[in-house]
Amino acid sequence: MKINSDVNILGSIPDMNIVMSVIGKSMADLRKDGGIQTFTSIKTDKSVVGFRKALNRNILRYKNPEIETLISSMLQAESISPDSLLMLFWNASYNNDLLDYLNRMVFFPALYSGRISVRQDEVIACMKDLKPSETVIQNWSESTLRITSSKYLTFLKKLNLMEGSQNKTILHPYLDDKMWILFLYWLSAVENKVNVLESKWLQYSFNERQIFIERILQKKYLKFIHISFSGDSLKIEPIMSYKKIYHALIQS
Repeated sequence: MKINSDVNILGSIPDMNIVMSVIGKSMADLRKDGGIQTFTSIKTDKSVVGFRKALNRNILRYKNPEIETLISSMLQAESISPDSLLMLFWNASYNNDLLDYLNRMVFFPALYSGRISVRQDEVIACMKDLKPSETVIQNWSESTLRITSSKYLTFLKKLNLMEGSQNKTILHPYLDDKMWILFLYWLSAVENKVNVLESKWLQYSFNERQIFIERILQKKYLKFIHISFSGDSLKIEPIMSYKKIYHALIQS
């Protein structure tokens, strides 16, 4: 894993609408536009630089042109919305190993077991488990671990996956048909394995494995995605181009 402290910065973002302000813009462009300080509580250029770098490394970085097209289409059409925040969660989790690790080891186990909350000390304990193998975390103090755990949970809250202040509870998002198909297109673009049932990204669908299989086999989705299923193997193949799929879904 490539561990860094970007989760701290992501959890400190005062307003996720900042994403729309920094897309494709340099610091010079931002200053020319009046700076993102004009509508947020960010006070200094130094903070702006830090947020911009973290957003570009984690949220606005794409594995391939297909993912970029998918996310750009969505942001251009609906800006920051509950649905686009979910898409950004998927992309940030792909780009940030620590975020993905904490999701898989803490958040998803709690969500899929039906729990209502995640405790901060669970996140801290999970990061401590990484100490023997991850030199970056070996250098983190107890204070840094506590701050990072808090910022992780706060970032999930900003993405509408948790709610509350001191004691945050888990929200259980349901992917409607639009988000379901977009997830399948995203999964197809990030996963190298032919059998997606072996994909670690399956849990990001917010469906348990059997529910995932039953849902993906529904006939109404076959005009968007080609399915090949043989009991323990599932292959998916997008039918539409990544440039057209978002608009096809919102018009259907």
